[in-house]
Amino acid sequence: MTPAHAEIARLYQQHQRAVLATLIRLLGDFDQAEDACHEAFIAALAQWPEQGLPANPRAWLVSAGRFKAIDKWRRQQHEQSMAELPELASECQDKDSSLLTDDELRLVFTCCHPALAIEARLALTLREICGLTTEQVARAFLQSPVTIAQRIVRAKQKIRNAAIPYQVPSDQQLPERLDAVLKVIYLLFNEGYHQSSGEQLLSCELTVQAIRLAEQLLPLFPDAEVKGLLALMWLQQSRSQARLDPQGEVVLLAEQNRALWDQRLITQGIRLTEQALQSGRVGPYALQAAIAAVHAESPTAADTDWAQIIGLYDLLLRLQPSAVVALNRAVAFGQLHGAAAALTLLLPLQQELAAYHLYYVALADCYKKQQQWSLAADALQQALQLCQLEPERRLLQRQLQQMSQH
Repeated sequence: MTPAHAEIARLYQQHQRAVLATLIRLLGDFDQAEDACHEAFIAALAQWPEQGLPANPRAWLVSAGRFKAIDKWRRQQHEQSMAELPELASECQDKDSSLLTDDELRLVFTCCHPALAIEARLALTLREICGLTTEQVARAFLQSPVTIAQRIVRAKQKIRNAAIPYQVPSDQQLPERLDAVLKVIYLLFNEGYHQSSGEQLLSCELTVQAIRLAEQLLPLFPDAEVKGLLALMWLQQSRSQARLDPQGEVVLLAEQNRALWDQRLITQGIRLTEQALQSGRVGPYALQAAIAAVHAESPTAADTDWAQIIGLYDLLLRLQPSAVVALNRAVAFGQLHGAAAALTLLLPLQQELAAYHLYYVALADCYKKQQQWSLAADALQQALQLCQLEPERRLLQRQLQQMSQH
């Protein structure tokens, strides 16, 4: 691979979604923008190795994609619909790419427009802004890829037919649009921090993108929940280097080398969490950030203030009742009061969490602590059947092997 080809590959990995976002704004159509984006990178592969890299590669790609779309429209004899296109394309080529950095945020708000159903907003943004595959989005929603694909197509049609504007909403419109945007960023980060399937536990590209979107959003709308979400992501991201051993195997929280935790991110996260909690309008993201902060402040796993964590989960359950939150609270409760106490909280959740592998992991841990080896092994087998992430599957298999010795 030549240096030019390597640079194009790097630009594609880092900036393809940003180039696409700008092309969607300029072309006003998702599908045409996707075609133009691909053609722009193909043109770069053909021209840059011979002509050298342009001074502003991202602006060059946007401009090339724009002109590719214009040429295509000309060939289709749609001259009347493109009167202003050459001028706009030239503008993209000549101006500094820093002027284009808000396009992803504009696109997030377009995809999260209230004219779209909430499910469509989430699916479309994860697919178009974040670059998740349809299959990844489907797993995030626990639905079939066909259902998600149809939802995304309908959402694009709605945006086009309703002429939904490509812009960051006004101050008056922003509150009603914020919740869906935060959910999208939260789901994006979770998919990167703990991927739903595949060979890798982490996707740094997704977590970094989610954090960057939240960092862009915070100055625009310094709401307590924006602060809470960004703080939560910083605190979770601080543990990234400790979550895998040198062989790439999963290291559980209690066993992580806390010296590897990023103290800069922890300091930032705790400070922002305190600001969110002091606002007087505490929401679910701020409470989750507070829980993460308790873990971050604990010098060892044994020093964790589980009573405080349980209290925070109690508040979270009131604001956001769900079986997953109840599961996490039960695990924390068991750390403070023992495995038997945790089981009394876990067992009633089985019907709701029958398809959630981490539920069976929690069950297995309780049974193991009570030396109920057969029940623990059965729970681990169930978790293994449901788990689709290879590093986690290897961890569960190692635990099953250890269990066979009893």
